[in-house]
Amino acid sequence: MVKRGLVPAAGAGVRAYPATNYIPKVMLEIGGKPLILRTIEILRDQCGIKDIFVIVGYMGDVIKAFLKDGSQLGVAITYIDCVNPSSGLASGLLLARDTLRENFVTILGDELYLNTNHAAIASFAREKFSAACGLMRTGDFKTISKNYTVRLSGDRIASLEEKPERIESDILGCGTYLFTPEIFRAIERTKPSKKSGKVELTDAINTLAKEGSGVYPVFLDGVYHNINSVEDYNDAHYDYRSMFFKTFKTSVVVPAYNEEESIASVVKDFAGKVDEVFVVDNSSKDGTREAALRAGARVETVSLKGYGDTIRHGLDHAQGDILIVVEADHSFKAKDLGKFLEYLKDSDMVIGTRTTRQMVEQGANMKGALRWGNVFVGKIVEALWWGQEPRFTDVGCTYRAIWRDAYAKIRDNLTATGPEFSPEMMIEILRARKRIIEIPVTYYKRLTGTSKHSENYFKVTKTALKMLGLIFRKRLGL
Repeated sequence: MVKRGLVPAAGAGVRAYPATNYIPKVMLEIGGKPLILRTIEILRDQCGIKDIFVIVGYMGDVIKAFLKDGSQLGVAITYIDCVNPSSGLASGLLLARDTLRENFVTILGDELYLNTNHAAIASFAREKFSAACGLMRTGDFKTISKNYTVRLSGDRIASLEEKPERIESDILGCGTYLFTPEIFRAIERTKPSKKSGKVELTDAINTLAKEGSGVYPVFLDGVYHNINSVEDYNDAHYDYRSMFFKTFKTSVVVPAYNEEESIASVVKDFAGKVDEVFVVDNSSKDGTREAALRAGARVETVSLKGYGDTIRHGLDHAQGDILIVVEADHSFKAKDLGKFLEYLKDSDMVIGTRTTRQMVEQGANMKGALRWGNVFVGKIVEALWWGQEPRFTDVGCTYRAIWRDAYAKIRDNLTATGPEFSPEMMIEILRARKRIIEIPVTYYKRLTGTSKHSENYFKVTKTALKMLGLIFRKRLGL
């Protein structure tokens, strides 16, 4: 039985910039968990390995601070420091040569595996072998071209090719291996790659295969992503969320103050389409609470400072994994809900925009000055956070959806109590290096009454100044 595992996690992840500008690539999160934590859980739960070595380099202190000694995860973690991460994966492995004198499982720290059978590689047994490689079969030749592939001869791997230019099989090489100490000697006698100038791990394993010392395939099931770039990261997140999407619960949060005449329509519109409609009644003077209860909502009556506080309370106390905010005046409808949910598979937060003329109902409060004001302020936010390439045309649209784990990342930085809470959420998502997408939504004439924040030019100007003040404080410290 294999007792030790090795996780290479030293690389800088240059191709995943700007996501890796502030954290190491292995700390990128999928479903609220860093990649390296998912890798350690596979070694622990599927392979039965509790003695784990982690090679750290770029921002290694961040990894150490998160994993600590591993005791909280039920494993023992030993760190191997790599002072020159750019020397390559194979050179990094050599640092473990004096420590790992028996067979060990290696899983690269920047990969994502879902529903795989890694127990197969940990239990691999032959009378004599030097290595085993985790492989998958796929029709995605582009992914093969970015990884490696193998040529089989009988039950053995005859050769390996890194980043093949010509794809001749459906076999994808994954970053999961079972090694004997022979791998260290193979690395030492393998010549540097002509493409990279470094000794590649794939070439070292190829050395063993050509020498006939026994390199075997182990075919894995499930979903696999090698995360090299931001696009790879986004694709991995999409697959994870899509795979488990039906298991996530949805909550619609409705902040309300004196909305007795419209609140029931809002609740009934969303009821049955989500798991929970949660109305936060900010001490209304009319029958808002009773009307919401009769319509089937869960209702909490609170006494808070304002609009932003009420939304924040709702997000804090909603029960769903997906949190959706709408207005109590019925200016937004459930017909757009499907768009939010679909785009949430591909992002951390989805915000609506009311600036598409064809989707603004006649009589809705989105006249030219208000619409272009939202566009103008949105472009200011874009310019101030240009490096993350956001696209905003509406900073005041409340119709939005966010994953609970993303909201947890920004919660402590949300301080606005008024309408400036809307751009603050957007800004904090950017500051947390999360992905935010804007989509057009239909904007309807409010059922009754007038807007408390954009009823006239005075209120529009007041709201805009509050928003601009918050934006510049967040970015420039003014």
